[in-house]
Amino acid sequence: MSLLAIHTLKIITTLAVAFMLTSCTLSTLPVEIIHVETPVVIAKTGQIDQIFPQKDRSNRELVNDRAIFKSYQERGDIIINNQDAVSADIYINGEKISIAEPLQAYNSYQYSLKKRTKNGDNTFRIENILPEGAQLNITISYPSLKDASKKPQQNFSNVDALINDDIAQGFPGAVLVVIKDGEVIKNTAYGYKRKFSDGGEPLAAPVKMSTDTLFDLASNTKMFATNFALMKLVSEGKLDVSKPINHYLPNYCGSGRDLRTVKDILTHHAGYAPEVKFFTRENKLGADFFSQESKRTKALILTKVPYVVERNSKRMYSDTDYMLLGMIIEKITNMPLDVYTEYSIYQPLGLKNTLFNPLQKSFRKNQVAATEIRGTTRGNRVNFDNIRTYVLQGEVHDEKAYHSFGGVAGHAGLFSTGKDLAVLAQVLLNRGGYGNKSLFSGKVIDQFIKPDDGNGTYGLGWRRANNGDRKWHFGPYASASAYGHTGWTGTVTVIDPEHDLAIILLTNARHSEIEGDDKNYHFKGKEFETGKYGSVISLVYEAVLDNSL
Repeated sequence: MSLLAIHTLKIITTLAVAFMLTSCTLSTLPVEIIHVETPVVIAKTGQIDQIFPQKDRSNRELVNDRAIFKSYQERGDIIINNQDAVSADIYINGEKISIAEPLQAYNSYQYSLKKRTKNGDNTFRIENILPEGAQLNITISYPSLKDASKKPQQNFSNVDALINDDIAQGFPGAVLVVIKDGEVIKNTAYGYKRKFSDGGEPLAAPVKMSTDTLFDLASNTKMFATNFALMKLVSEGKLDVSKPINHYLPNYCGSGRDLRTVKDILTHHAGYAPEVKFFTRENKLGADFFSQESKRTKALILTKVPYVVERNSKRMYSDTDYMLLGMIIEKITNMPLDVYTEYSIYQPLGLKNTLFNPLQKSFRKNQVAATEIRGTTRGNRVNFDNIRTYVLQGEVHDEKAYHSFGGVAGHAGLFSTGKDLAVLAQVLLNRGGYGNKSLFSGKVIDQFIKPDDGNGTYGLGWRRANNGDRKWHFGPYASASAYGHTGWTGTVTVIDPEHDLAIILLTNARHSEIEGDDKNYHFKGKEFETGKYGSVISLVYEAVLDNSL
């Protein structure tokens, strides 16, 4: 494969789209014929995947035929797919490597770089490709994770003691995964994946947590499904976040919708309320906004859901923003969100346990961590049409995602394991790829994680540590560039490029009794330090940084 290239073919494609003259409705939408340019993507198979000598050459001679790649000490390989070169000089970190002489035309060669690589950035240089005019393709894959969780490296006794003490006091369960310098250095299960029966009684034999347990990620769906898809589409030239939403969703019109951009909803600046409870007739917007059917819910969002503040006047974290982003992904790809993410992102990475609606895809309840004990009734305090009253296990807890989107939405619905999320975290630390799979470019990651104007704790969707502004999430030790997200069910992720570190804490904190009266109540699981995130994150940083050389 050659270097990632995006060629624009002038293909005239006829699409039926909604065209607004004065107003939009759910049922009557005139049609306009529009023309689009279809980008064709040639995928990379590594962080370096390029023909040398480089075709686009600078007149600064010593910047040509050079590249940088990420690796770790005593790891990595280089693949030479020769076209017609007889010889070449290749240098890794300034040291020439030995390759075949002469090279045979149209042959492939693979050499280990273990004696040359180091942790972090490594340099590549190629010179003297002979005869003049000859070419060869160089591929260096992205780093893959190594499992070092059984090796006694860092001392995690303090964090283990904290979580185990919480378990002893009644906290349900957790899985903690830590990756550092390309290795999984901790992958530990604590407590129980299920403690209560459908009637709410404690089980005589609670079901133990295991490291391969699936968790309902809640709002971490926004990052590891929706943002991953968005970053991929931006890298492929299929999405421009500066464009209006109705460039991609022509039916999104009326009442100022034509002014809103994709970036507005990524940064929660569009003006939507935190949520619309479509799933209940008692939602604040009234019965007209009741929907327990995905098609109707999406139609309401396109033309009916009102803004509560003006665009860019106030940042309001909103699930509606990410519902819209999921709809944009579906429109661009012409696939349901779950199909696109599972087949275009997770499966190419070998991730078989990251998906929406696991019970509909051959998984069993006992493979998944349970959440709320009495459905979504908040201990029989809440009621609405088709409310679930049994222990939730393998169904997305979020009522909007479950009832109003069929379990697949841009804001919630993804399930995964700690091990699978570790791979996705390493994709981010690798700046866009894993092994021989490239998902998005480093430039696009920079675009999505850079601090947003006015509030550095936000990127494009991602939340940022921003010099200690979110200690409850990132703890006090995270670098200023660390980013991640949290999920209502009890999940938290931290990606810290400066330390080449990622922390994944998955809990079922909501699988606990609810205390309080009918209006003021809380889940007991959220009272524990493990369920509050920050203390666990702090102790992980101490274990890693205090023991680093």
